[in-house]
Amino acid sequence: MKSEITIKQARCKGCGICAAFCPKQVLAVSELGKIQVVKGEDCIACGQCELRCPDYAIFVDKLEDMKGATA
Repeated sequence: MKSEITIKQARCKGCGICAAFCPKQVLAVSELGKIQVVKGEDCIACGQCELRCPDYAIFVDKLEDMKGATA
Protein backbone atom coordinates (compact mmCIF):
# COMPACT_ATOMS: atom_id res chain seq x y z
CA MET A 1 0.00 0.00 0.00
CA LYS A 2 1.21 3.46 -0.86
CA SER A 3 0.64 6.47 1.36
CA GLU A 4 0.93 10.22 1.35
CA ILE A 5 2.19 11.96 4.48
CA THR A 6 1.22 15.58 5.07
CA ILE A 7 2.95 17.59 7.79
CA LYS A 8 1.49 20.92 8.90
CA GLN A 9 4.78 22.66 9.73
CA ALA A 10 3.05 25.60 11.45
CA ARG A 11 1.55 23.19 14.01
CA CYS A 12 4.62 20.98 14.47
CA LYS A 13 6.72 21.73 17.56
CA GLY A 14 9.31 19.06 16.73
CA CYS A 15 8.66 16.91 19.80
CA GLY A 16 9.59 13.76 17.87
CA ILE A 17 6.76 11.62 19.24
CA CYS A 18 5.59 10.67 15.74
CA ALA A 19 9.12 9.64 14.74
CA ALA A 20 9.52 7.58 17.90
CA PHE A 21 6.35 5.57 17.22
CA CYS A 22 7.03 5.00 13.51
CA PRO A 23 7.86 1.29 13.06
CA LYS A 24 9.71 1.95 9.78
CA GLN A 25 11.68 5.09 10.79
CA VAL A 26 10.01 7.11 8.03
CA LEU A 27 10.13 10.37 10.01
CA ALA A 28 12.91 12.35 11.68
CA VAL A 29 13.39 15.72 13.35
CA SER A 30 15.20 18.10 11.00
CA GLU A 31 18.00 20.50 11.89
CA LEU A 32 15.33 23.20 12.03
CA GLY A 33 13.49 21.32 14.78
CA LYS A 34 10.55 20.17 12.66
CA ILE A 35 9.45 16.73 11.52
CA GLN A 36 10.35 15.69 8.00
CA VAL A 37 9.78 12.59 5.90
CA VAL A 38 13.11 10.84 5.34
CA LYS A 39 12.02 7.45 3.96
CA GLY A 40 8.53 7.98 2.55
CA GLU A 41 8.73 4.90 0.34
CA ASP A 42 8.98 2.72 3.49
CA CYS A 43 5.71 4.03 4.99
CA ILE A 44 3.20 1.23 5.65
CA ALA A 45 0.36 3.69 6.41
CA CYS A 46 -0.13 2.32 9.93
CA GLY A 47 -1.17 5.78 11.16
CA GLN A 48 0.80 5.66 14.42
CA CYS A 49 2.37 9.05 13.74
CA GLU A 50 -1.02 10.64 13.11
CA LEU A 51 -2.56 9.04 16.21
CA ARG A 52 0.30 10.06 18.52
CA CYS A 53 0.84 13.66 17.38
CA PRO A 54 -0.33 15.93 20.23
CA ASP A 55 -0.64 18.91 17.87
CA TYR A 56 -2.56 17.26 15.00
CA ALA A 57 0.27 18.25 12.68
CA ILE A 58 0.64 15.04 10.67
CA PHE A 59 -1.80 13.20 8.43
CA VAL A 60 -1.42 9.89 6.60
CA ASP A 61 -3.59 9.20 3.57
CA LYS A 62 -3.69 5.64 2.28
CA LEU A 63 -3.54 5.57 -1.49
CA GLU A 64 -5.10 2.67 -3.35
CA ASP A 65 -2.72 0.39 -5.16
CA MET A 66 -3.49 0.72 -8.86
CA LYS A 67 -2.32 -2.81 -9.65
CA GLY A 68 -5.29 -4.94 -10.63
CA ALA A 69 -7.78 -2.06 -10.51
CA THR A 70 -10.41 -1.83 -13.22
CA ALA A 71 -11.72 1.42 -14.60
